Amino acid sequence: MLGHKRMPSREGGVEVVVTELATRMAALGHDVTVYNRQGHDVAGRGLSPVAPEEYEGVRIKTVPTVDVRGLAAASSSYFAARAAVADRPDVIHFHAEGPCAMIPLARRAHIRSVATIHGLDWQRAKWGRLASGYLRHGERLAVSQADELIVLSRNVQDYFRDTYGRETHYIPNGVTVKTPVPVQAIASKYGLSAASYVLFVGRLVPEKGVHYLIEAWRGMRTDKRLVIAGGPSDSQAYFNRVRDLAGDDPSILFTGFVQGRELEELYSNAYLYVLPSDLEGMPMSLLEAMSYGNCCLTSDIAECAETLSSAGATFPRGDVVALRSSLTQLLENPARVSSLGTRARMRVSSAHGWDAVVARTLALYRGGGGGDVPRQKE
Repeated sequence: MLGHKRMPSREGGVEVVVTELATRMAALGHDVTVYNRQGHDVAGRGLSPVAPEEYEGVRIKTVPTVDVRGLAAASSSYFAARAAVADRPDVIHFHAEGPCAMIPLARRAHIRSVATIHGLDWQRAKWGRLASGYLRHGERLAVSQADELIVLSRNVQDYFRDTYGRETHYIPNGVTVKTPVPVQAIASKYGLSAASYVLFVGRLVPEKGVHYLIEAWRGMRTDKRLVIAGGPSDSQAYFNRVRDLAGDDPSILFTGFVQGRELEELYSNAYLYVLPSDLEGMPMSLLEAMSYGNCCLTSDIAECAETLSSAGATFPRGDVVALRSSLTQLLENPARVSSLGTRARMRVSSAHGWDAVVARTLALYRGGGGGDVPRQKE
């Protein structure tokens, strides 16, 4: 598998999905290799040296990377694809549009390729014209050359049918239902207690809409805090913008990237989780918030609304006044918050189990189908 930055990692949705798929397939007895890039992750940590490693039964190979903005992703994808072809696997699974630009290498080697489109990455505001063009190129190659194409939302499935006439397999991301943990680390580190804060988790990039959330929050009257857990990803200017929007408001807390026990505590003890995105693939942070039994408030984009179904609340994308109104209503109605949190947990338990995701993906590897029957346009 290739197309992410680091394994194991929780720095983004692609990383989480690759880790889950790879380790679960290895546990079933399959021989799985994941290709990691060199350099640094989005939190600034150095990645693994160039040497074979193993993680929970998965072989990990670190490939050369030109660690320069604009070149790191493309160069690591190229070297990962070259290394994967040299290993002669039964199938190479490409994750995200950028790495799909390397699918021709697998095709020329007569190796079966499967591509997962985690979102229409070329639309993301953080990318310039050249990068967006490269991502769109990867999308077209996925359409024309991948043996199987997986999408995570019905909205994107419609996009590929309408734009390219290409049928895809709809296999939404999975999540493991979590057992909430009590407040410990976040109390001593941030002064947080159970249900004392509203939570956002994710990379601080323009399409996540954190600026809407801060603008809405600045007009709120509440004794709760707003916790923003995440940091910039090729988007330092946007990060600076949202920090400036927050100003010196003591009720707004930026934690930076968090993982492990600290992240578990933040999810477990939030009063409410908010995701005000303009653009998503299928948000892993939303699935995880639901898995902890959080009441979730999101923008009404299809990818979020599909995930929530009736187990959460939405507001019109980009509408700060509506977001503030929704926040106010939920802050004033803890009984509804509790009810929606229970429904969210039940929703992901029934609709987003990892075992089904892995089984359907393996079926595609074998060439026996596995995705659902494409829906017909209404």
